[in-house]
Amino acid sequence: MQRRRFVELGATAAVGFTIVPRHVLGGKNYIPPSDKITLGYIGMGTEGIREMLPMLEIPEIQIVAVCDPCKEARGYKDWGPNYLRDEIRKTIKDDNWSPGGDNIIPGGRDNGKSVVEGYYRNVRKMNNYNCNAYADARELLDKEKDLDAVKIMTPDHLHGIFSIAAMKRKKHVIVHKPLSNRLIEGKKAIKMARESNVITHLVPWDYNGSMEQIMKWINSGAIGKLKEVHNWTNRPVWPQYAELPKDTPPIPEGFDWKLWLGPETDRPYHPHYTHMTFRGWYDFGGGSMADMGHYSLWSVFKALNLTSPTVVEPNRSHVCSFHDPVPYRINNDYSFPMASMVRFKYPSVGNRPEIELCWYDGGMRPQTPEELFADNKELPQEGMMFVGDKGKILSGFNLQNPRLISGSKKEETKTNDDDRGEMLREFVEAVKSGKQYPGSFREAEYITEAINLYAVSLRTNKLLKYDAANVKITNVPDANKYLDRQYRSGWDPESI
Repeated sequence: MQRRRFVELGATAAVGFTIVPRHVLGGKNYIPPSDKITLGYIGMGTEGIREMLPMLEIPEIQIVAVCDPCKEARGYKDWGPNYLRDEIRKTIKDDNWSPGGDNIIPGGRDNGKSVVEGYYRNVRKMNNYNCNAYADARELLDKEKDLDAVKIMTPDHLHGIFSIAAMKRKKHVIVHKPLSNRLIEGKKAIKMARESNVITHLVPWDYNGSMEQIMKWINSGAIGKLKEVHNWTNRPVWPQYAELPKDTPPIPEGFDWKLWLGPETDRPYHPHYTHMTFRGWYDFGGGSMADMGHYSLWSVFKALNLTSPTVVEPNRSHVCSFHDPVPYRINNDYSFPMASMVRFKYPSVGNRPEIELCWYDGGMRPQTPEELFADNKELPQEGMMFVGDKGKILSGFNLQNPRLISGSKKEETKTNDDDRGEMLREFVEAVKSGKQYPGSFREAEYITEAINLYAVSLRTNKLLKYDAANVKITNVPDANKYLDRQYRSGWDPESI
């Protein structure tokens, strides 16, 4: 009998019976199954497993299934050889846990299943706990009938399609950035979220900084009329390939390459496409802005009421090679550049004038402000700057420690880090109450629009004029094909 149906029947059948207090049945912190949120975890790469660990520690959440087209730990990459392994050992209280496979880096659905079962066995003392493991997320969604929610930690090109599939089945959804790496697919997911009662949440909202102090300075006229916002990152921090792979190595054992491709066009397997480096390809990732811009700019968009840009202008690096003695520039419309700067023009809204937003990656930064020269300082490797006609505000990458470096006065503030556990508890409360909380898909339309237009501008290397009402690029008609994708059979949002 399904859990929800059992609870419904139990509410009626309990009349006339003695109610035994919950703590008597299961101890001081016991949470009965009827009060738990059952969750399927889709995406068992390194970051997927890493973010699963704090979720296991939330008593109201119970992970019942994991999913990944990779069965074993083969070919995974991470920021250090033992970082994730040691995190897992500490969380599941097992100093001997090992990923197996052919790699010291954990990953794959077998590892995901092992981590979940190890935690519930060693920490929760649920000795016979079984976590189901799937290669295909569509199968997980169809077979796990009693599922309340999913968390999606796949490569970018699968975020939108799996979010849509989950919402169609009335499952609550947490997904990592970006919501989609195609604008039209992202808009479909947002539309479905607005029409649905399910709770949706984009993970990067949890790491956005506060605009409160910065808006006080802007609204008080401390920097005059705001004209520009500059945001720069040190990404990419992964290998960025300028050419398509030419060799065809064998597909690793236990890896379903067609499932990993999902909706994208078929092509030969290559490790340069997968794991950490997927985000550097237009088909599979969203580039540096999708990787980091959600963390820094989403709260900026909301505070400044940025809607849709009218103009998107790319400036990008290029790579050259030789045809024997003759050099040539590689014509690249398949992978993001090594470095870029993309300028967005946003129209005025209410009393707020037109604003230019400039994004920088690959080591590119704005020119150092004159205000820093006197102190022999330069801009940090990552940061944010608000430029008015009478002064400037400088902050950390996602708004930490903002300070007025010129204008009516000089002032600095300190900010604190967020509590990840508290963010997960907010998700639990939202699911139980049915009330959306900050960071939902419903709030993500304009940051999703910017992230995807950034990619299209770089892919075409053209200044784009954007008609938001019709979701159309008006001056480069051929660029509109990059707003959507041609779906392989079985992967269309309408039928998935």
